[in-house]
Amino acid sequence: MMDQLLLDIQTPTVKSLENFIIGDNAEAISIIKKFILDKNLQFFYLWGVEGSGKSHLSNVVKRSNIFVIEDIETKNNIEQVEAFNIFNDYKENGKKLFITGANSPNNMGLRSDLASRLSWDLVYQIKPLSDSEKKLALLNHSKQKGMSCNENIIEYCMKHLQRDLHYLIAIIDALDNWSLKMKKPITIPLLKKLLENNE
Repeated sequence: MMDQLLLDIQTPTVKSLENFIIGDNAEAISIIKKFILDKNLQFFYLWGVEGSGKSHLSNVVKRSNIFVIEDIETKNNIEQVEAFNIFNDYKENGKKLFITGANSPNNMGLRSDLASRLSWDLVYQIKPLSDSEKKLALLNHSKQKGMSCNENIIEYCMKHLQRDLHYLIAIIDALDNWSLKMKKPITIPLLKKLLENNE
């Protein structure tokens, strides 16, 4: 039942800097804004653990017509050579390049020449949200959808479910869809029933 409901999730809100939950990343977000606008800044390397918001920020940068390479640590040797060549080409032609990865440049086992390029210009870590920040993100998401979802629902999700933000948002969306289909208010018993149907 829930798998079907998850297929019905509405198109997510367009990712922007305005709806990114900043948490302990105020400096990094400020510099990303500057990077997008300042023609003198060419390269930005953003690193952080999975779920920290790299994909969200990559989408923001892409919409500014800046080339993005995501998850550099997953690239094989040939792809790393290609990335190295892109660096050199963009440097020569004054183009901007935004790259993301899971760790700092010298801690991913990359080719030494590529790791060196990643350190050329701006290098920032994006830190994952705390539990309280995730709660805020979920409340904001539910408000954007026009849901009557109180904090008790969010507290229950945080306490009993895995705390990956994307997963929690999918749960909230599925609960909203099921509430509308069943024509019932959003409550913890309804959430429990939804989760039982997925077991």
